[in-house]
Amino acid sequence: MDNKATLNIKCIILCCYICVGELYYTPSEYLIRTHASALNFFDILQVQGLYQQQPPFPWLSGAEFSGTAAATPTDHSDTRFQPGDRVFGAAQGAYAELISCPGASLLPVPNGWSFEDAAGMYVTAPTSYAALVTRAKILPGEWILVHAAAGGVGLSAIQVAKAKGAIVAKAFGADYAVDYMDKEWQGNVLDILKANKRTGVDVMFDPAGMVNPSLKVVAWNARILVVGFAGGVIEEIKVNKVLLKHVSVMGIHWTMYLRFEPGTVEDVWRGLFELINQGKFRPTVYTDKEYVGLESALGSRETWGKVVVKVPVEEELAKL
Repeated sequence: MDNKATLNIKCIILCCYICVGELYYTPSEYLIRTHASALNFFDILQVQGLYQQQPPFPWLSGAEFSGTAAATPTDHSDTRFQPGDRVFGAAQGAYAELISCPGASLLPVPNGWSFEDAAGMYVTAPTSYAALVTRAKILPGEWILVHAAAGGVGLSAIQVAKAKGAIVAKAFGADYAVDYMDKEWQGNVLDILKANKRTGVDVMFDPAGMVNPSLKVVAWNARILVVGFAGGVIEEIKVNKVLLKHVSVMGIHWTMYLRFEPGTVEDVWRGLFELINQGKFRPTVYTDKEYVGLESALGSRETWGKVVVKVPVEEELAKL
């Protein structure tokens, strides 16, 4: 990331703390006092003006957050939460101290979870669950290859896959780990599969843009999940290999479910909370007290899990 983009992010954060007094929210929205915010790769793209969903100016950065309800909808259109209730969700401007948000984009913080734990759950966890369970319909005993497994989406995918009885190709339950920086990673994967009398993986989960090189290690009738392009390149898939191995390629765009399949959104969250209550899904938080430098670390893959930053509350700000 260049210095200009980094400066823009820091300026946006500063504006969040200066402009909260002028925050406007509609009668159908909650007002949330944020306690923690999560960073996403698409936040960086948005600040650089490169994201496919750019908000109109003026706007604040950030999407995921957790905090407490400060005010409820004045039109009483949603009464699930009361002032003081702990919630997490997503809305544009999540790096601010106060944020407005419709009730449809809020959920209760799971019991025993901190604000930092919950801040980065709203996007990554359901993306992984919907991809593996709703789209790929993974089965117990199937072999799953998870790319970018150390990231927030990847660690979520590992936990979901293991909870459903799949074998994932050590942290967070993975059975095997392969270094993607190793030029021989495909051979390493095939060696693991051969040792277990397998010809390939049944499902490939890809948030990085590695479909083409992965076609070498998938089994007959495999399912490939296209989750994102964190590697920076949108691939052109070699469909002859898709044909020869009888492969199904599936896209997963979680945020569009609310528009086209709202019932699926409820099913996914119900399934996730069941895993949480069973102790099969836990937070994957990479946290730091200071925001400065985290966006660069995220963009250069120097972090693991979900990058979360604590948002100071009034009592803490008074001490600065």
